Amino acid sequence: MSETIEFKIDGRKIVAEEGKTIVEAAKINGVYIPTLCNFEGAKPKGCCRMCTIKVNNRFMTACTIPGAAGMEVESNSEELNDIRKGIVELLFVTGNHFCPSCEKSGNCELQALAYRYQMMVPRFPYVFPQKGIDASSPKIIKDQNRCILCQRCMKTIKDEKGRNYFAYQNRGSKLAVVLDEKMGKEMSDELAALAMENCPVGSIIYKENGFKKPIGKRKYDKRPIGNEIEA
Repeated sequence: MSETIEFKIDGRKIVAEEGKTIVEAAKINGVYIPTLCNFEGAKPKGCCRMCTIKVNNRFMTACTIPGAAGMEVESNSEELNDIRKGIVELLFVTGNHFCPSCEKSGNCELQALAYRYQMMVPRFPYVFPQKGIDASSPKIIKDQNRCILCQRCMKTIKDEKGRNYFAYQNRGSKLAVVLDEKMGKEMSDELAALAMENCPVGSIIYKENGFKKPIGKRKYDKRPIGNEIEA
């Protein structure tokens, strides 16, 4: 049986099992730390940096660092929130996120974080990259213009043999998450729906199932992201 440890986040006492990451421990104790790449049940990668915190005045990612007894964690500060806002802004300007026309609007975690951190006009210039859209699968559309390279589809969408439907292709500025052509044509409706649900943005769209839940009644339309933890 795991031991229980205590540490603090922004001066608030956190009680959790030893080995739990700071993000996991925070959630259990009703403290919200934003993430995009982290996904419950999948191995953390710390690639989006949204969960950046400070421990002993050092920047760390809360999804990869386990809590330790007596640890003092800084999360909800002006400096850290500005870093998170900057990350959201960078993701918007380096992709093509046109929220009003996106099927994921209202269910999009990136959009919800933009509202949370009150993003108005990004401090960075828009790149407007022209990226591809793969509609070869009979079940899903993979829109690279909206992909934020979070790896959540790579980590969670697998067949019964444990093979990944999605993988990285190319490197550097040309890096993309692509769907395996053969596996994509054999994808089930259940996996296609799950892939769209697990994607934090509108990069994976389940075909022929648009606007099943109308805008105005979606996840973040009435309750800001994080409220379900902090409430």
